[in-house]
Parts: sequence; C-alpha cells; structure tokens
Amino acid sequence: MKDQEFKPYIPADKVTPELTVTSIIMGIILAVVFGAANAYLGLRVGMTVSASIPAAVIAMGVIRVIMRKNSILESNVVQTVGSAGESLAAGAIFTIPALFLWAKEGVMDKPGIIEITLIALLGGLLGVFFMVPLRNALIVKEHGVLPYPEGKACAEVLLAGEEGGANAGTVFAGMGFAALFKFIIDGLKAVPGEVSFRVKGYAGEIGTQIYPAVMSVGYICGPRISSYMFAGGVLSWMVIIPLIVMFGENLTMYPGTAPIGEMFAAGGAGAIWGSYIRYIGAGALAAGGIISLIKSLPLIVTTFRDAMKGMKLGGASQLRTEKDINMKVVIAAIAVLTLLVWLIPAIPVSLIGAIIVVVFGFFFATVSSRMVGLVGSSNNPVSGMAIATLLIATLILKFTGEGGAPGMQAAIAIGSIICIVAAISGDTSQDLKTGYLLGATPKKQQIGEIIGVVASAFAIGGTLYLLDTAWGFGSKDLGAPQATLMKMIIEGVMDANLPWGLVFVGVFIALVVEFIGIPVLPFAIGVYLPVQLNACIMVGGLVRLVFDKMKKDENKKKAIISDGILFCSGMIAGEGIVGIILAILAIITVGGVSLSDRIDISGFLNLPAGVATALSLVLFAITIFTVVKFSALKKRK
Repeated sequence: MKDQEFKPYIPADKVTPELTVTSIIMGIILAVVFGAANAYLGLRVGMTVSASIPAAVIAMGVIRVIMRKNSILESNVVQTVGSAGESLAAGAIFTIPALFLWAKEGVMDKPGIIEITLIALLGGLLGVFFMVPLRNALIVKEHGVLPYPEGKACAEVLLAGEEGGANAGTVFAGMGFAALFKFIIDGLKAVPGEVSFRVKGYAGEIGTQIYPAVMSVGYICGPRISSYMFAGGVLSWMVIIPLIVMFGENLTMYPGTAPIGEMFAAGGAGAIWGSYIRYIGAGALAAGGIISLIKSLPLIVTTFRDAMKGMKLGGASQLRTEKDINMKVVIAAIAVLTLLVWLIPAIPVSLIGAIIVVVFGFFFATVSSRMVGLVGSSNNPVSGMAIATLLIATLILKFTGEGGAPGMQAAIAIGSIICIVAAISGDTSQDLKTGYLLGATPKKQQIGEIIGVVASAFAIGGTLYLLDTAWGFGSKDLGAPQATLMKMIIEGVMDANLPWGLVFVGVFIALVVEFIGIPVLPFAIGVYLPVQLNACIMVGGLVRLVFDKMKKDENKKKAIISDGILFCSGMIAGEGIVGIILAILAIITVGGVSLSDRIDISGFLNLPAGVATALSLVLFAITIFTVVKFSALKKRK
C-alpha cells in the first residue's frame, strides 16, 4: 500500500481530544503499575511482556464505559503513556541489579535511588528523541512493509470500542484471580509455589512452578517460544546436571568449593545449577545475542541508511497527522542529554562513555525500532544488544585505563542507558504505528511517551530498592537472570575470572542449536533458567497450542485467543502488584517480626509433603481452567 493512499480512522482535518488531563493521569497510573509488575516478572523469569494491549483495553473500558466519553485518540494516549512503564522497566531490570549484586560482594557501594532514576530517565528520554527522526522512515514510508504486530493489534482493540467494557472486564478478572492466588501461595504460604520430582538413582530433576503470571508468559509467547525454552531447561536439568554428577562425584571443580557429590547430596540439582549450569547458560545467552545481531546486520545497515535519508531538519508538514516534535528541539535535547550523561556526578560515565552512549544508542534505537516492526516488542532482542554493548564498552574502558570497580560501574551504567534506549525506542515505534493507523497526532504521542518515561523513571528506583530489600537480587525468589549475566560478562572482561570452560560449553551449545535452525535466544534462556520455571511457561504454551488448533470459525478462534491474551495480561499485572505489596510487608516489622512472617500460615498448617504437592497441583489446574473459562468458554454476543 502506498503511503499517500492510506487513510487513518480519524481524518487529519478532524480534531478530537488526545493529550488531556484524564489521559495523562490514567496513563501515569498504568505506567507505574505495569512498570512495577513487569520489573517483578522480569527479575523472576528474565522476560517481560508488552503492556500496550492491556493498557489500551483498560483505557477503553474506563473512558468509554465508565466516563461515557467517545474519544478513541484519548484512549490511545493512555496506552502510549502506560506502555512506557513496562519498556523502561525491561531495560532497567536487565542491567541495574548488577550494581546491587556487586554491593553485596563488597566490590562497590549500593547505587542510590537518584542514580537509578537519572540513568532510567536519561536512557528513556534518549530512546524517545532518537525515535522522532525515524518515524517517517519506518512508520510512514514502510507502511505495508513493516507490520508492527503489537501496534496493529492495539489499534484493533481500540477500534473495537463497543466491546471495551467486556474486554476490560476480562483484564480485571485476570488481575483479581492472580492477585488472590499469589497471596495464597507467597503471602499465606498455604501451599508451595513449586513442585519437583526426581527419579531414584538419577541426578536429573523435573517439576513446575504454579504461578499464574509465569504460565501467562507461555500463553502470550505461544507454543513455539515456550517449547524452545523448555527444551533448554530439559537439556540442563535432565542431561548436563546428571552428567556432571555422574563423572565428577568426587571432584571439586571451580567455581564450586566442595566435591560435586557433596553439593548434590546437600542441595540437589539446584546446587549444581547454581555453581555450574548458570555459566553454561551465560555462554549460550551471550552467543545467542551476538548471533542475532550478526544475522540482523544487513537489516540494520538498510534501516540506518533509510533513516538518514528520511530525516527532515525543517519544513514541517501542516497536516495534524504528520506533525512531530520540532527537529531542532530533538537535536538540542539529544545534545543536552548526552552532556548530562557525562557531567552529572551521580552517573559514573566519562566523556568516552557518553560518546559510546550516543553512538550505540542511536544505532540500537534504529535496530530496535525495525526489529519490533517485524517480530513485535516481546521478541525484541534487547538483551542481545545490551550484551554486545557491554562487551565493547568494557573492552574500551579497560584499554583506556578505567578498570576495577569504577570501570565495572561505568560499564553497567552505559549498558543500562543503551538497554533502556533500545526498549523505549521499540515501544515508541509500536505506539506511533497504533497512532498512525488511528489518525493520532505524532507530536502529542511523543509528548505522552516523555511523560510516561518521566513517571516510570521516578518509580523504578524505589521499586528496585523495595524488591532487593524484601528478597534480594540473585536469590531463589528474584534470580535477576539477565542482570546476573551482564555482571558475569563485565567481570570476565575486567578480571578474567570466569570459568571459561563452562562458558564455551554454552557457546558451542548455542552454535549447535543455531545450525539446526532453532532460535538461539529462547533456547539459551531455557538453559539458563530453572527447569521448574520453564515447565510452567510450557504449560501456558500448550494451552495456547490447544486454542490455536481448535476447529472453529476463524473469527471466533481469533476472539478466543485474544481474550486469553487479555486475561493472561491481567494475571501478570495482578501477580506483579501483589508481589510488590508482599515486598512492602516483608520490610515492615511489628514487634521485631515482619508482617510477611505474621501472615505466614505454613507452620500452622504443617502439611505433609505429598498433601502440599497435591494441593499445589490442584491450584495449578484451577489456574489453567480459569484461562479456558475466560476465553474458550466465554459467552459472546
């Protein structure tokens, strides 16, 4: 379809409410809520999910049904502002927790909330401003070429306004259900959140978590991605761990500090995973990130060239639907933000680091914006970009004399900013695509993104502090897998203290997987994460597979799958919110005992192991049934 033939839903000559007080306030609330929920989810499973569609549904439900207003562009601004929180959280939690991990090891001081806020704010603003000159090249000129799946789906949700109330109800139902189950599992601790099974005489272990949010990730990602992750987990826990125990039972092998047989007897397969498998997974993830970038190089070069051609320094169009933030303002803002990265004392980045930020930032903003246009935000390899950035930045810093703790701190700050830039620019491009289809004013959407970034940046520091104080990054509850990986990469370059043998095992596993045509990153994430978590994601993928294979009318099947996505999105938000509430309870003490310990009834119940496992599986079955109930069994007009 040629650009000049495209007609948006709201014509360019028609002006309707967009950037209103209502849309800004609602958007900020959703940005903070979905940002906190996704931070919690990402620190547990190493993945986040797009918040645009649930934010759009909630906006439509409130504005159309409760407030009785008929303004589709106002609802669009709500989801634009609201989705910024999820993207900024994704960029931040992949990197910044590494600073907390180093602080616990005594390598450096814990980062301050101001430092975290400024890193998130500068990275988020750069991500928005880098995307402004790319809009014409990627959204307008490439219309009909780049599908932007989530942006298009979000527009369809907003266009189906007459169903807004029912759809919003599905999201809220998911939130309420997951909130209740999360409180039962991790608040009251009435049943275990994880069940595992072992075969006598074999060191392998299999099992599943029973959390609604984790299962929801599998449903939203679909059966293919879920199966790749599960396959990676099976390889780690049912093949590699038994081999390590079998051949190394009496050996003490670095980085372990005791004989492998003793470690397994004391801590089971989890002890072997913590000491050895994580390094194999790190090697696979690093290789996967680099492979994905190499494969994207032709696309990257083309996009960068087209973006440079499409940049306009003046002569702004008078059409409402073509007005961007003034390019002179954009260039001035990028220059000022780059100087602030260098000059603000709270951000440990030198002039060389600031130059790396602006060069790699614009480069990866371009890459990210095109990648999400092809594969969607959920499959955007942000962590792969961060890995490549960290490797190059750490090498440059080391060769220019910035070594030790200051160099490591500077490397993670640079990586954090660029990771946030890539995540926010991808989110902005999806939102601008939604606006392009609906007939929104780009300038107002870009201002909305800036508002969402500012609100989320001020919330993310407190969220990270809260979660670290309650459970601690790197713990069983909050593994922070991506940040732990970034930390290991920087340490490996700076100190040369990584167990490179294990890392190279992971690298060659990734190469084998690539050779046989399986996407490396989801498989590598599966190798890196506990198999119980991967299995829970796989269950969600299997539910989605059943829906995909149903022999029903195509429109009805599409509605069923869509309702399932909305319900699962609600479950992710609901569980994330209760996770934050439980973190608050964990740090509030009354009479020397935390509130989380006071509501813990596990000691009172004292259930036998078999009964507790059976009850956990019953709760998991109920979770699966509710997804079916609110999608396949939902009554529709």
